[in-house]
Parts: sequence; C-alpha cells; structure tokens
Amino acid sequence: MISVEESVSGVGKIRERLGVLFELLKFRLASLIAFSGAMGYCLGAKEVKTSDVVLFILASIGITGAANIINQILEKDLDKMMKRTASRPLPSGRITVEQAAVWAVILGVASLVIFVMVFNLTTGLISLLSLVLYGFVYTPLKRVGPIAVFVGAFPGAFPPMIGWVAATNHFGLEPGILFAIQFFWQFPHFWAIAWVLDEDYKRAGFKLLPANGLKDSDTTLQIMIYTLFLLPIGWLPYELGMTGINSAFIATVFGVLFLAQTFHLMRTCTDKTAKQLMFGSFIYLPIVQIAFLLDKL
Repeated sequence: MISVEESVSGVGKIRERLGVLFELLKFRLASLIAFSGAMGYCLGAKEVKTSDVVLFILASIGITGAANIINQILEKDLDKMMKRTASRPLPSGRITVEQAAVWAVILGVASLVIFVMVFNLTTGLISLLSLVLYGFVYTPLKRVGPIAVFVGAFPGAFPPMIGWVAATNHFGLEPGILFAIQFFWQFPHFWAIAWVLDEDYKRAGFKLLPANGLKDSDTTLQIMIYTLFLLPIGWLPYELGMTGINSAFIATVFGVLFLAQTFHLMRTCTDKTAKQLMFGSFIYLPIVQIAFLLDKL
C-alpha cells in the first residue's frame, strides 16, 4: 500500500517534470509569436470563429515550442557557458536530450496535424519550414556571423503570414506586407538584445552584431537603416484596404518613436540606450498589430 508521503512525493515529481516541460517551451516567447499569428488570422478571416482562433494559438505555441526545444538541444553545451542560460533544463541536467527530443516531436507533430486538418496544407508546410529554418539553420549559424540574424528573421516573420494563409488559404500582397513589417522589425529588436547580451554571447562564441561586430556607430547605423523601413511599410495595410487610416497613423507615430530611439543609440552607443531600444521594440510590434486588428474590427 502506498503511503501518504510516497503519494505526495510522486505528485511533486510529476509537477516538477511538467514544470520542466513547460519551461522548455519558452512560453512567453511562444505566446508572443502565437499572438502575432492570431493577429494575421483575424485580419485575413471573413468570419472569426473563437474555436479556430484558440486552435490556431495552441498549434502556434506548439510548433514554436518545438523549434525552441531543438534550439536548446543543439546549444545545450553552449548554454552552460552563459549566465543567462546556464540554469535552463538541459544544461542544468533537469531533463535529458532524449526526453526533450520526444517532447519536441510530440509538440511539432500535434501542431502540424492541427494546421493541416483544421486549416489547410499550406499553413502546415510553412509552419514546418519555419521550424526547420529556426531549429536547424539559424541555430548553428549563430556562431558563424550576423548572417544568422538575417536567416532567423524569416521564420521570425512567418507567424502573421501563416495566420493570414490559415484564414484564406492563399498568398498575396496582404500576407507579404504582414511578413515584411515583422521581418524588418526583427533587426533592431534582435541587435538591441545582442548589444545588451554581447558579453554573454561571446562566451558561447555567438557572433550576432552587424558590421564589424562591435558596439559602435557602424552597428547603430545598420540598426537605424532597418528601422527606417518600418515607416513606409506601416502604411501599406491601409493602402491595400486591410485596415483603416487610424492604424496607419498609429504605426507612423510609433515608427517615428522607434526610429528616434535608434538615433539616440547612435549618439550614445551605451548598453543603457540599447536596453531602452530593446524595450521599445517590445512595445512597437504588439501596439501596431493591435491597432491593425482594432481598425479592421
């Protein structure tokens, strides 16, 4: 007969294991990506069904979680070298590579089944491509050079496009514009992160900053140029009739504020300013996407 203590201990172990599996997902990142995809779905859908949106979000979190786990498996030994990542489940030994791989397969397969069966084959194929690019191409390129940021920007910009395709089952200028906004946004966003974490990244041999790889004016110029693209692109959803004029103005205002932060970084070239730009990037994208969605509704 199982004692109360053994029963409690067993429940505790199950909760601990579930907590590790949840941690591997990088849920906060996955949920942000899922939100971006859901925004694209709602913009493209003629009639938004709550059940479909919920299934799309769950599948998006699953496929993103699978990609994140692949990334962590491949970088397990490198994560041990960085303060920010040393306590993650794999480098800390709280889960084995084999167990993490099984979890990634379960998440990936389940998500792809939902995308194909509930939505359409194209959605599933693009999602699979996103997983492959992020997990098996972007991840190893991080030690090669800043080309990794360019490659990683593709799967990073797929979610709103995937959402639109899930709702409409066709490509066009509309999903292309949603892709472009998120594609160009990722460069200032990620380079600001790379600037702040440069010392930690160097411990693992990651080479992510552009230009000469230094925290200087050449790097800030690259950041500013990519941010500048967001101003004209932010107007295109209105020009194509996807949204109204209000969201175009909001995209412009926040685009100008975002761009102003890059000029501030060019003047100072400090970690503090780079961190401000990083938080500015976290604000820009959801605000603009919410504005697009509300303007359509």
